[in-house]
Amino acid sequence: MPIIITRGNNVYGPHQYPEKLIPKFTNQLLRGRAVTVHGDGCNTRNFLHVEDVANAFDCILHKGEVGGIYNIGGTHEKSVREVAEELIRLLCPSTEIDSLITYVPDRFFNDLRYTINSDKLIQLGWREEKSWEDGIRETVEWYKNVASDGRYGNIESALVAHPRAGLAQKDEGFSNVH
Repeated sequence: MPIIITRGNNVYGPHQYPEKLIPKFTNQLLRGRAVTVHGDGCNTRNFLHVEDVANAFDCILHKGEVGGIYNIGGTHEKSVREVAEELIRLLCPSTEIDSLITYVPDRFFNDLRYTINSDKLIQLGWREEKSWEDGIRETVEWYKNVASDGRYGNIESALVAHPRAGLAQKDEGFSNVH
């Protein structure tokens, strides 16, 4: 069986489920709420726009070797706090940034940093094309246009600080405390 393995992380862009960092913060701000940052917000992630990921898959499909393993990663390493600040600047430009950030206890399993090396993919000819500035602006505009169209149903449980913890409490018969 011809198999190629890809590994990626922190993909962002339109259509992402609201539980993930960028759509979660965007939806919190669109609802007039502060964003909920885990810990001190210094944890970093390397973000890659979904269009660049799709282009990477296409490159790997046509140029990759069967049995190969390819990392798909970008160059936009940002702290969670930096992402929060950028989204606040885009969605609430006249508001004091710190007034829209609420710090909550960190998840006990939250990595300080993770990034991957995409050199093998780059050797196939793939290049990251979407700038962080363009990608985040386009993503925010998409969410602004669909925030209330109901495509995700009720997303309130995805917008709490620790959605999985809340679901576990609910599943165990406890009230879901926000």
